[in-house]
Amino acid sequence: MIVAKRKPFNEIKEYIQDYKKVLITGCGTCVAVCLAGGEKEVEVLNTELDMARKLDNNPLTTGTITIERQCDVEYLEKLDDLVKDYEAILSMACGVGIQFLAERFPGIPVYPAVDTTGMSVNIAVGWYEERCRSCGECVLGWTGGICPVTMCAKGLYNGPCGGTNNGNCEIDDEQPCAWFKIYERLATQDRLDNILKIKEPVDWNDQIPRTLVQPGYKKPEKATQE
Repeated sequence: MIVAKRKPFNEIKEYIQDYKKVLITGCGTCVAVCLAGGEKEVEVLNTELDMARKLDNNPLTTGTITIERQCDVEYLEKLDDLVKDYEAILSMACGVGIQFLAERFPGIPVYPAVDTTGMSVNIAVGWYEERCRSCGECVLGWTGGICPVTMCAKGLYNGPCGGTNNGNCEIDDEQPCAWFKIYERLATQDRLDNILKIKEPVDWNDQIPRTLVQPGYKKPEKATQE
């Protein structure tokens, strides 16, 4: 799932220092699950901002709402009648949700209250590890289900490098070497020949804003032209 962490309070405070009325919007899906931007976190931020602004003798009027998903237009409709009463929006959604919110309400500033850190797995409550960077060219089938892009400090598709140190990375002794783990996994599966397969360089020209339409939902070319 997408994981995020709340921005430093002083950064959030600076964003809205010149506004008197701010709407704080949470998201009830990914950021809620990772304890960064759900209903509870919205209320905590609201309380902190209220107290801080009062101490600064610069009181703030806020509104709070948490919608199901900020990345789906159908849920943003709930905000249509609210935003007109505020000077700015603080979004606690991921970067996608924040951009979608800003696109829907172009006449009002939208500020991020969280930093999106990536797509991660849940290790324990409040503990997440990044496993995917959405590179668009997944190699997990060749690497035994271990991602060299996220696990290797150098993001090597063809490894290992010369810095493997007793199974750990030369950059950090506590970081396992991705290619050491890949070797062990492939050896267990009797697929070590995969190590010898060279991955061609990634076409980074594809790293522009990408659009994905699943095959079953693509419109016929003729209909699109019309």
